[in-house]
Formats: sequence, C-alpha cells, structure tokens
Amino acid sequence: MVLHAINTATAFVATWARFGLGSRVSALGPRPEKPLEVYEFEGCPFCRKVREALTVLDLPVVVHPCPKGPSRYRAWVIENGGKRMFPYLVDPNTDTAMYESGDIVRYLFRTYGAGRRPFLLASGPIGNFSSQMASLPRLGRGTFYRGTVEPEQLLELYSYEASPYCRLVREVLSELGLPYLLHNVARGSRARQAFVARSGKMQVPYLVDPNTDTALFESGAIIAYLRGTYRA
Repeated sequence: MVLHAINTATAFVATWARFGLGSRVSALGPRPEKPLEVYEFEGCPFCRKVREALTVLDLPVVVHPCPKGPSRYRAWVIENGGKRMFPYLVDPNTDTAMYESGDIVRYLFRTYGAGRRPFLLASGPIGNFSSQMASLPRLGRGTFYRGTVEPEQLLELYSYEASPYCRLVREVLSELGLPYLLHNVARGSRARQAFVARSGKMQVPYLVDPNTDTALFESGAIIAYLRGTYRA
C-alpha cells in the first residue's frame, strides 16, 4: 500500500510537470478508418509527446511497447525502420511511417487536427525539457523489459495520457512488452459515450483482456493482474 501510494504521488508529479497536457481533447479534423500504430516505451520523454498528441486528437492507437532489452517490437522497428530510435509511428490510413517526435506531432495535427498544437507540443526545446523533467519522478519506470508471456489477442486499455493512474498501468504494459489497443477517452472525447456503455461508468484506467475474458478497473488491481498473468 505504501509503495503504491508513493508510485501514485510521483505519477501525479509527472502530470504536473506537463501542466496536465493530455487531459482534454482539442479541435478535431478527419477521423482515421483504422487505428494508428506507435512503437514506443513509457519512460521515453519523446514518446510522451506523441502519446499526448494522440490523446489531444482523440485517436485510437495500437501500442507496441519497445522497452530496452530483448523486446520483440524493438527488433521489429530496427529491421523495418532502419534505426534504433523511438517513437516510431505507422499510419495504415495514409501508408506513412516516420521517426522523430516533433515530425510525428506535426503530422498528427496536420492530418487529424483542426487547430493549433498545444504550446508544449509546438515549442521545441522547451517542450522537450518539460517532458524530460516529467520522466524524472518515475525513475525510469516503463523503460526496461522484464519478460512476458505473449498473449494471442490484443489487450485493450481505456486511458488518457495525463491520468497518473493510467500512467502506472501503461508503465507495466511497457515493461512487460504487451501490445494493446489504446482507447483515448480524455475530457471531450467522442469515445466516452461508447466506453460508458461498455464498462458501466466513466472511470479509467479500464483494462479488457479478451484472452481471459477479464475486465478490470483500478490501477492497483490491473497491475497485479498483468504481473500475475503475463510476467514470464
């Protein structure tokens, strides 16, 4: 209980360091037919900027965690993209694949947005520094691969970037290298109504695991489930 309280407190600090960016949806443009795909890991400050943009733009995305170590998706990115660099975005709707968080953010807002980028996603060095500061309180959580049993079907996570409780769950998914379909449901999200119809209430994080017919609220319960089910 004490450790979970400390983890939650430092996750809140990470949110404050980004001034709550990734808690609310902005003006939206066209919607993609297929979910985007992103190869990233939770402890990466540059990956954070892309996740924030995805939340602000209310985009569903398949997350392929690439923590440091022998994670299978890290090797895939090197083989298919040619570089050991993260984040890496794949958009099957436009046959686009790209590195560099700044380029990815600009692409996302140009393709799926209808307004200006938030300051911390448009300010270059200031935004990068703020994101690096947000990583410090978490002491590298979500950065290193800890081994996993590979699921047959994608897990699903209802989340939004600025939620400290969702951050705790995403860190464990990253460390275990578990791919998942991320449903962003920040304030103003068009997906909230369907989420409430599915889950029964507006509360995140919410994990759905079709491999075991399991659905869970509460970050502590989800983390215990993931570690108990998928840690190798």
